[in-house]
Amino acid sequence: MVTQPGAREDELQPGGPSWVAEPRPAGGPLHVQIGDSISSAIRAGALRPGDRLPPERELAASFGVNRLTLRQALSDLERRRLVRRRVGRRGGTFIADPAVERDLSSFAGFSEQARRLGLSAGAVVLGARRLPATAEAAAALEVGPGTELFEIRRLRLANGRPLLLESSSFPAARFPGLLDAPLGGSLYDLLADRYDARPYRAVEALEPLAATREVATLLDVATGAPLLGVQRTAFDRLGSPIEFAYDLFRGDRTRMVVWSFHLPEG
Repeated sequence: MVTQPGAREDELQPGGPSWVAEPRPAGGPLHVQIGDSISSAIRAGALRPGDRLPPERELAASFGVNRLTLRQALSDLERRRLVRRRVGRRGGTFIADPAVERDLSSFAGFSEQARRLGLSAGAVVLGARRLPATAEAAAALEVGPGTELFEIRRLRLANGRPLLLESSSFPAARFPGLLDAPLGGSLYDLLADRYDARPYRAVEALEPLAATREVATLLDVATGAPLLGVQRTAFDRLGSPIEFAYDLFRGDRTRMVVWSFHLPEG
């Protein structure tokens, strides 16, 4: 057992979960070894997303270190998005859901992106209504202000857990009867199958935001948690705008990826 200066006897009792690998004196920094032990357990499936780690006092005793060292290890794991920590009565340290990569170099809807990553995409319809186009939406969709749009708001899930809030508006005249169609699957597949109008390309703008209380409740994050806002205008193959959308992604579960290429000179 590795004992550190300042460690209390009641924190250094042996035993604990089977996935705990006790640090070795010559194995490098103790907090790094603890982090490697927990991350290895995650990769092996011994710890799964949503699992709660033992309280710090117990976990420190299992690893044979003091709580300061354990907290350093947990902070490193949190920065790597492998765990998330909550305060309060239901607080603790939980195994985080894996981050979902969204490749901005190629255009695809959330359902398609999830399929590429081997994830199960789901949707909860929060609202579907007719409304007049705002000036911003009208400009993006190249229609007159006040033109009737269909707005569809959904909570999108990855493997059954909340990932983003999605609000999409479509020209009502272009997509008659859209609100009467099943809205729980891929909207882009629906546009393609029913209206022969699959979105082909898009322009997107990203901005960091903090979760409001309402949004935090829906996404199962703390109020003020970091989010990534993505405003999107999508176009059909002929270049006509057909969707104006604003998505809110959980910052702790989303990683944006962009491929960059050298521009030829001249």
